[in-house]
Amino acid sequence: MLPNRMQLSRETEEQLKKLKVYTGITPNVAARLAFFRSVESKFRYSPEMDSKKLDGSLVLDKITWLGETLQTTELVLKMLYPQIEQKMLIKVWAAHVEDGIAALRNYKSIKHIVLALKN
Repeated sequence: MLPNRMQLSRETEEQLKKLKVYTGITPNVAARLAFFRSVESKFRYSPEMDSKKLDGSLVLDKITWLGETLQTTELVLKMLYPQIEQKMLIKVWAAHVEDGIAALRNYKSIKHIVLALKN
C-alpha cells in the first residue's frame, strides 16, 4: 500500500529532529505518535491541501518509519481514504504526521509528552 521508501516535508522533518533533541524520541517513533494523534483529532486530508513537497532528506523504508504499526497505519489509511489513489497515500500519511507533530513539537521532555498523550 504505502511505498517502500518514504519521506516527509523538510519542515516536518525539522520539527521531528527538534523533538528528538528535547525528548530523545527518534523521528520515526515521533512520526508514529504524530500520525495517530492526528487521526484521533479527526484531521482529514483533502487534495486541496496538497501544496507541501515531500522534500525532506530523511528517506527511510516504511518498516523503519512505521515499525510495528505498519499494518495498523495502512489499514487506518485504507479505512479513512478508501477512494484515494494508492500513490497519493504517502502524501496523506505525511499530512497526518505534519498535523500531529504540531501538537507534540513544543514538549521539552518525554514526561510531558506522556502526560499529554494520556489526555
